[in-house]
Amino acid sequence: MHELGITENIVAIVRDHARGQPVTRVSVEIGRLAAVSAEALHFCFDACTRGTELENARLEIIDVPGARTCRDCGRETNADHLPAPCPCGSWNTLTTRGMDLRVKEMEIA
Repeated sequence: MHELGITENIVAIVRDHARGQPVTRVSVEIGRLAAVSAEALHFCFDACTRGTELENARLEIIDVPGARTCRDCGRETNADHLPAPCPCGSWNTLTTRGMDLRVKEMEIA
């Protein structure tokens, strides 16, 4: 489960920025194409925050839809999975959104 390592990194980033202050909420953007389970992230978050200034913080996950642009026709389309062709039939596409995973914000008590 790679979500454990991802969650450990999220907690480390937030702890670094919180500088010892209690954190009540963490918002994370997860792209649909990032291959990360939101359910597993919630489970790992509870485990990784025990005994830290993030204990009892609420993890808010913001779902970011995927998108790709066709290099042949220029059309941008939604992408909920990879790989997939453009509606024009071309496989020459560039993923433009939905692969990211980032800490968007945190709330300090």
